[in-house]
Amino acid sequence: MVFENPGADERRELLKKVKTIAVVGLSPKADRPSYGVAKAMQRFGYRIIPVRPALDQVLGEKAYPSLKDVPEKIDLVDVFRAAEHLDGVVDECLALNLPAIWIQEGIVNEAAAERAKAAGMAVVMDRCIYKDYVALLP
Repeated sequence: MVFENPGADERRELLKKVKTIAVVGLSPKADRPSYGVAKAMQRFGYRIIPVRPALDQVLGEKAYPSLKDVPEKIDLVDVFRAAEHLDGVVDECLALNLPAIWIQEGIVNEAAAERAKAAGMAVVMDRCIYKDYVALLP
């Protein structure tokens, strides 16, 4: 079975309803893709919650070592981790009953994506949330 992303309309609706994005693997380095994308999404009005061990804060937001440590409601988990780490991220999302996961461009783990989807999560994989935002929202 090949994982299929939601269509443009579904991705647009997801981006419209999301307010808080937990960014797993958010780097404090300004030259890293995760930093640039998170900063742009912050400018678009989303609340960014950095999730990365051994980091105090980034982009003016307190960072948390894991998703389970985040004390507030998460609408979407945006993942900037290598494909082999996705199973663990999906496990954490499912344990916390999180509604949606966005796996960034260049990261593919079909089994993890299918598992999240089968559990009822909205799943987008191998797409850049920033590029989709720019393309889909006015």
